Amino acid sequence: MKYLHTMIRVSDPEATLRFFEALGLKEVRRMDNEQGRYTLIFLAAPGDDEAQIELTHNWDEAGYGEGRNFGHVAYQVDDVYETCRRLMDAGYTINRPPREGRMAFVRTPDNISIELLQKGGHLPAAEPWASMPNVGHW
Repeated sequence: MKYLHTMIRVSDPEATLRFFEALGLKEVRRMDNEQGRYTLIFLAAPGDDEAQIELTHNWDEAGYGEGRNFGHVAYQVDDVYETCRRLMDAGYTINRPPREGRMAFVRTPDNISIELLQKGGHLPAAEPWASMPNVGHW
């Protein structure tokens, strides 16, 4: 398993970028999604591009109250299906199953969202994951 990033939602990406740049972080990549109406900006400390913070700007958001802007912690796993099965066997709910063999979300007992991302490419779609519905939110 490898730590990937922590996501926070931002209302003003440029103002937030200025803050993190003053802190010493640098932008390492950016993705605009027209269809989903959001932008993802990944930042890292110089010399540590592996551990990142993800700024998510939802274009239609008018502002967040305290605590609503924290998103999730992400981990890369060797086998997303095996990891989800292990969590389910331990009694945890997979809120967003890895239907496409790449990404899943589960929540901690304190409702912190944990994103699980498949290392490398997608795994072939497999049951029960391919037809498993989302549960709650993540």
